Amino acid sequence: MNKPTALASVFVLVLAAVGCSGCGSPEQPHVEGPAPSPSQVSGPVYVSDTLGHPLTRPTGFGLTEFSSVNRLSWRSWGQEKAVATGRLRGMWCIPHCPRNGYPATVELSRLQRRENVSYYTFATVRSSHLPPADTDDLSKVRLPFPEP
Repeated sequence: MNKPTALASVFVLVLAAVGCSGCGSPEQPHVEGPAPSPSQVSGPVYVSDTLGHPLTRPTGFGLTEFSSVNRLSWRSWGQEKAVATGRLRGMWCIPHCPRNGYPATVELSRLQRRENVSYYTFATVRSSHLPPADTDDLSKVRLPFPEP
């Protein structure tokens, strides 16, 4: 074997040994201490209406293409759930809707973070005046959420 070939062989063996120094090691990483707790929501919190407009503590907004809420009075905002009481109107009650809509409770949940703000991405509306089919539709409303 000539010198350049022998030197190249040694070089390849050294690289292989260095590259595999951790190969097949039975050791697993060791983690100590408590898991970090979820961080508190910081920054503004929004809900998007059906058009995707970000709103903070809105007094009313389009919930779906067929239903809207108004006269909202928020009992909580910015936590994991936001809760308000107000009035509900929808296509399902035409032509017999009361002028101001029906009393309802709105609960927003599933906060999602986008950069330095958060958005509620799910809504539940409860009202004793909803027909059964619409009760199901308004108990699991996905709200618009900005794409990254």
